[in-house]
Amino acid sequence: MKLSLLLTAALTVAGSLGAADWTQVRGPNGDGLSSETGVPVRLEPSSITWSVSLPGRGLSSPLILGDKVFVTVGSGARQDRLHVLCFRVTDGVLLWERQFWATGRTMTHEKIGAATPTPASDGTAIYAIFSSNDCVALDLDGRLLWFRGLGRDYPNASNSLGMSSSLVVVDGVVVAMVENDSESFTAGLDARTGVNRWKLDRPKKANWTSPVVFKSPGQPNRVLLQSAQGVTAVDPTTGKIAWDITEGASTVPSLVVNQGKLVIPANGITVVEPVPGEAKPKSVWHSAQLRPGTASPVVVGGRLLTLNDGGILTCADVQDGKRLWQLRLKGSFSATPVAAGGHLYCVSEDGRVQVVDPSKAEGVVVSELPLEQTVIGTPSIAAGSLFVRSDSRLVRLGGTALR
Repeated sequence: MKLSLLLTAALTVAGSLGAADWTQVRGPNGDGLSSETGVPVRLEPSSITWSVSLPGRGLSSPLILGDKVFVTVGSGARQDRLHVLCFRVTDGVLLWERQFWATGRTMTHEKIGAATPTPASDGTAIYAIFSSNDCVALDLDGRLLWFRGLGRDYPNASNSLGMSSSLVVVDGVVVAMVENDSESFTAGLDARTGVNRWKLDRPKKANWTSPVVFKSPGQPNRVLLQSAQGVTAVDPTTGKIAWDITEGASTVPSLVVNQGKLVIPANGITVVEPVPGEAKPKSVWHSAQLRPGTASPVVVGGRLLTLNDGGILTCADVQDGKRLWQLRLKGSFSATPVAAGGHLYCVSEDGRVQVVDPSKAEGVVVSELPLEQTVIGTPSIAAGSLFVRSDSRLVRLGGTALR
């Protein structure tokens, strides 16, 4: 193991986070839910507060911390130029940009690119990883803290379609899933230095799911690693395995935690509940009818929602898996829906934002707004707004000023 570049910095990783900051893929709790109020429900062209161009492509979700929104981008014919940009939330003005050359493999499927994984933040720094397995840490003003070329340290860690697992940061550790057909592993990187705290060998199979932090009152934090073999819970500080589910799971949509239970894309949807002191979570229910596509499941107000690639949104009771209704949305979908104020925001691949009220006896599309841009990545919610990034632009819908 070698460190490509290390800058020593006085970094306090226990930074303060705003209650409604969007700090990782699918939001602060990794469940797609935001506590924000005032996010527009009736979308129209005037809902666009600002729209700014980006220097390249990307599927990663924007992060929003206070008055700053961060986004990663890949550019160049080989997607070997890696960017981290910071804009001001209020008006979209570019505050800073940092660029790096990729040190690892940049070839991906044409649908994705270098900036597919979503960064994560602990409130003090931004930790970004790219499909090339280059991982960088920057403070909120753009100063480089460290750079780690995992693709150089582990040159066989790649797959033919490109890497897309996003990061999480917990207990001072940045967890990076680098799972593939060859040199497959998940690593816990020290948030201060980028050096391995631990490295865990993982199933040798391409995997595009992302780690999820599981928090339970009175219990130590766990990081959940989903793969074709199932779900593994590890201690984020040591990498020690706490328990395993070995019945298999999806390698594309990721699980979601809801009220202490794991909602896992596995043979449809499988729900389990970890029990303190038990070697394995107990089974709650399973349904083959609720199979998601690329998008991960979301739970809103006691209702489980899965979205397939063709735009079929299925709603079920999260307590028992009973299917309640189905709704066909317009377009094809890769992005995971996100929710605020009881409404679900779904963005199709052709950039059509559709707002759904899932609380009714039948799902209702409240409004829609075509952005007419290619959108593959999951949107973000903060500052009373929905932030959508396309292949070429970052768009803020709603909100007038940071509250």
